[in-house]
Amino acid sequence: MSMFCYQCQETARNLGCTVRGVCGKPDTLAHLMDLLIYSLRGLAYVSHKLIQNGKYYPEDSILVMQGLFTTITNANWDEAVITDLIDQAIARRDKRKAELCQILNDKCDSCPEAVNFQITKDQYEEFGAKVGVLRTENEDIRSLRETITYGLKGIGAYGDHAAMLGYMDDDVNKFMMEGLAATIDDSLSADDLVAMVLKTGEHAVKVMAKLDEAHTKTYGNPEPTHVNIGVGKNPGILVSGHDLKDFEELLIQTEGKGIDIYTHSEMLPANYYPAFKKFKHFHGNYGSSWWHQLVDFQNFNGAILMTTNCIVPLRKENTYLDKMFTTGMAGYPGAIHIADRKDGKPKDFSPVIEAALKCPPPTEMETGEIIGGFAHATVLSLADKIVDAVKSGAIKRFVVMAGCDGRMPSRKYFTEVAEKLPKDTIILTAGCAKYRYIKLDLGDIGGIPRILDAGQCNDSYSLAVIALKLKEVFELDDVNDLPISFDLGWYEQKAVAVLLALLSLGFKNMRIGPTLPGFLSPNVAKVIIDTFGLKQTTNADDDIAAMMGG
Repeated sequence: MSMFCYQCQETARNLGCTVRGVCGKPDTLAHLMDLLIYSLRGLAYVSHKLIQNGKYYPEDSILVMQGLFTTITNANWDEAVITDLIDQAIARRDKRKAELCQILNDKCDSCPEAVNFQITKDQYEEFGAKVGVLRTENEDIRSLRETITYGLKGIGAYGDHAAMLGYMDDDVNKFMMEGLAATIDDSLSADDLVAMVLKTGEHAVKVMAKLDEAHTKTYGNPEPTHVNIGVGKNPGILVSGHDLKDFEELLIQTEGKGIDIYTHSEMLPANYYPAFKKFKHFHGNYGSSWWHQLVDFQNFNGAILMTTNCIVPLRKENTYLDKMFTTGMAGYPGAIHIADRKDGKPKDFSPVIEAALKCPPPTEMETGEIIGGFAHATVLSLADKIVDAVKSGAIKRFVVMAGCDGRMPSRKYFTEVAEKLPKDTIILTAGCAKYRYIKLDLGDIGGIPRILDAGQCNDSYSLAVIALKLKEVFELDDVNDLPISFDLGWYEQKAVAVLLALLSLGFKNMRIGPTLPGFLSPNVAKVIIDTFGLKQTTNADDDIAAMMGG
């Protein structure tokens, strides 16, 4: 095999991509990403030792977060960016290693190879091929190490977004080092690593809570909103990804320029925040989830800004590369990259604006609206109404259908579930999985819409908060006694962090699909299934019957 990767739901045969990623990732990029992760593990190991000896550097945690973020599926396709991050990781590792050795009186002989290796740039790809996933021979240890790593990738993405808004959690920062260091510590047993997996989930909860705090304190609590999905008459800029600070700065810089701003995929929830509604040129949402972008971006006609992951490689018929821009941890060869902020100043989006002004208006693909904005603050304000509806029997069950969308035809399952659920059920959703059903007219129950969209994938935290609060309201001892079922879709590593977070909060008997993660070895999968009752989705009729039966 020329590479090995099984971090996403699309991985070949649910076993692993061995020649080229189903996502489009070539083996050369895979090897560089493997080396970057290996370098970050070395930095994490040394930094964790320093933390244990009273030396804590938050900037190291941010570098690890951002480095892992770039390796999330479909985030960054630019090999030069990955190479630069490898250089930064190795340089920082060596700097911290020298400090650690001084503290420990130069007794550093027992450090893992990831702390000690030295190579030249012309060896990067070759060395990367040797330190990837398969470097760990034991299947179960490998599975646990990778589960931790993928959870940390999700934590890194959410932690980076919060940090850009000035919010950090020192416990999360320190755990980034502890968790990643554990993946190269041969002294840890399978039981130790299982405990670390659960600890990863606990810190996923913490980082999502911190990001929720960052978003709501900066932009206000999301509020129920009718989002326009038609188009205007002006040239437009289409913003995709997850980063709300990028979105805010673009809105400010485009005000009064004769340009309409649209959201795409996971940026849809920006429509729900009060701070953004004051911008009259914020038009609405265009298109659907990430994997539709080859059509959506082509039809849009205007400039496109990718703020995070979910970039689909262009095909020959796609002609928008000269109008596509990336920023933050996103990158794509041929796309212009908007540089990071310097000295506290906003990013300069003038190249995006200039490109947009030369374009015709978007081609209209649909009309109507999407209703969303039901994060925990809004839903909990309706708690009395919801409780009364449950007690009266008007609402029989809540079904959490959050997570990721994807290309597999079998994902029509989630649309079928939404269509076939009894009319006395409420769907709680977050993430781009919502595009499978959010445009359906499912009506309401006593004025409560049957689909309540909390927001982005990180807003799955909101759904957990809602469930835990309802547990209190109903005076239950166990959250699993609520009339609530989880029917989750997953695709990439932020979804792994969300799943681990839900497990750490005690939610059991959840369904996940369309497949169980390929990185779970049979033994590790059995432990999770036996402990938490995790199930794979089957078919809409049988799963609905099981969920409605409790």
